[in-house]
Order: sequence, then structure tokens, then C-alpha cells
Amino acid sequence: MLYGNYTTGYMKEETYRPLPSSVTVKRSGVDGLGLFANEYIEPETYLGITHIFLYMEGEWIRTPLGGFINHSLDPNCSITHKDNEYGRSKRMLYTEEGIAPGEELLVYYSLDEYKDKISNFK
Repeated sequence: MLYGNYTTGYMKEETYRPLPSSVTVKRSGVDGLGLFANEYIEPETYLGITHIFLYMEGEWIRTPLGGFINHSLDPNCSITHKDNEYGRSKRMLYTEEGIAPGEELLVYYSLDEYKDKISNFK
């Protein structure tokens, strides 16, 4: 079984999980809810897809992983952008350093697609 429509069809049931088993969602001291490590996570670990671009709609959608990651000026994770061979774009979450059990996963992010639409964009 495939999740989503033809633009997200590459996320097969056998390989796609809303959250990796190494993280959970809990109340965050940063903002609302956040992602926290259930166990030690090694540096440079791929955690999953945070956003998928829907070309027909011209917008990004967040996965559960992308919906709970909080922003920090001192991040321990990063999001990278990749276009695959089918012209589909996705954003993926990686750890930048080792993450201790109970530690919140944080990224420094900006929404480049909005910088021309928001007057005080930084």
C-alpha cells in the first residue's frame, strides 16, 4: 500500500513511519510540543522526511516529523533538501551531534519560500 497520491507515492507502507522509534512527541520548553530522543541517537543519523513538495498544489506539506520539530539558534539537527529522480522534492532531518535520551531535537530553520512575502523576514 502507498500513502498519499502520485506526488507522495514513493512513501511505501514498508518504509514510511510517521516518527522513527528513536523519537517521541512531548511538551516542549521551546514552544508547544517538540520531538525528544527516546534513546541515544548517533551524530549524522537520518531520522526521516519532514516535508514533501506537492507540485500540483505548489506547496509544501509537513509530515508528523516536520510538524513537531522546534527552532533553535543552537540546533542539534539540520534539515536538508533533495529532489529525487522523479522531480519530487523532500526535506529530510539529520542529527548534527549525538542526542541524549530525553533531549529535544532542534533545528535552525527559515522559510525561504516566504522571504519575498513577509516584510520582516530574517
